[in-house]
Amino acid sequence: MAHNHDHYDNPLITRYASRRMSELWSPQRKFSTWRRLWVALAEAEAELGLGVTDEQIEQLKSHVDDIDFEAAERHERRLRHDVMAHVHAYGDVCPKARPIIHLGATSCYVTDNTDLILLREGLQIVRDRLVAVIDRLACFARQHCDLPCLAFTHLQPAQPTTVGKRACLWAYDFVLDLAEIENRLNRMLCRGAKGTTGTQASFLSLCGGDHQKVRRLESLVQQKLGFSDSYAVTGQTYPRKIDSQVVNVLSGVAQSSHKFATDLRILQHRKEMEEPFEKEQIGSSAMAYKRNPMRSERICSLARFVMSLETSPAMTLATQWFERTLDDSANRRLVLPQAFLAVDAVLILCQNVTNGLVVYPKVIAKHLEAELPFMATENILMAAVAAGGDRQDLHERIRRHSQAAAAVVKEEGGQNDLIARLKNDDAFAAVDLGSTLDPSKFVGRAPQQVEEFIEEVVDPIRARYPAALGQEAEVRV
Repeated sequence: MAHNHDHYDNPLITRYASRRMSELWSPQRKFSTWRRLWVALAEAEAELGLGVTDEQIEQLKSHVDDIDFEAAERHERRLRHDVMAHVHAYGDVCPKARPIIHLGATSCYVTDNTDLILLREGLQIVRDRLVAVIDRLACFARQHCDLPCLAFTHLQPAQPTTVGKRACLWAYDFVLDLAEIENRLNRMLCRGAKGTTGTQASFLSLCGGDHQKVRRLESLVQQKLGFSDSYAVTGQTYPRKIDSQVVNVLSGVAQSSHKFATDLRILQHRKEMEEPFEKEQIGSSAMAYKRNPMRSERICSLARFVMSLETSPAMTLATQWFERTLDDSANRRLVLPQAFLAVDAVLILCQNVTNGLVVYPKVIAKHLEAELPFMATENILMAAVAAGGDRQDLHERIRRHSQAAAAVVKEEGGQNDLIARLKNDDAFAAVDLGSTLDPSKFVGRAPQQVEEFIEEVVDPIRARYPAALGQEAEVRV
């Protein structure tokens, strides 16, 4: 992609997002879709006998994609209206169709219906990337379903879990995001042909006062646009509630990604897991030994940007007075494409990271062993009572030994010697202390939960979207 180094480049396009997502929000795609919408309207009007000829329609069809952007810019500088500029640019190359281009329509016929088409396709791209991430996390979870590791609550050591079960937590956040995307896609409709304030007055006039013909026109247009229905009522625009709902969904994906990447950054700090690190990758310009979690950090950075965008569609919706105000336009030109581009970039990184996660079982075991003696004390207490000991006396002994062992760890930087202390206490002589430290006895149903989650939740997703599995994701920088 060529760059003009004298002007600002949007890094979402030049560095982070995929070519497919960039092309979706490109001027070519936008204005070609406008022309397809004008063709659809002309076809519907012709089918209803409203004075549009086949010759005019064929001329329109022959110039859908060959847009003279310079001519459109010249028209817009003169007219100060982007839609009419493109009407004129289209009419310049379709002189026979010029009289019927945009017949009965308002600007939002092309702008809003186009946006809904792009929103729908953008959500489909995000959906497929999300499925790929869920699939990779599920594969990783199954691979490590029974590898015990230290779990944390309050970022403090808690009861053990497994590496695979933890990966299921990450995956399930994404599964919930997928359900929201599916819901939004199922509810995505078009604006249709509603006229200037949504009353269809212009089309009623065009149809000679025939209400049923207007309804038929609306139905034909939405079918030609590939929608099952249109929004029941609108003002000049489709409800800006839709933008707010869509960006909320994208924010949800960003939230899940941020949580996953943050956990991975902490695990990399603990040297238990790492994101992929390429052979010639440099971690630091000064510290040659470093392997920084740059992909996870970038996920967090871009995810924060997406989350920050949630407020704009909400405020735009709240301030659309009556049938519409134009203060939505410039804001939406920024927020909608950039929210999709940034989420696309985030999920590309998530795909890349989940496809090459590195696990260090010996480090994980070492960290678990350092805390497990404390976690095993309840089992040790029960075993000692079963061997004939006094529960209260044994509890007090364990309490004293635990505090002494903790002091060695915290104050002297030594190893946890609780088990050695208990072995030297005759009150625990009848207990097989070695067997009480088997990590697999402390993970509950974590391995089984992994299998159940994959079979009951992930496999149906894989079955719904087979084309998304194994999807490639190139991290460009």
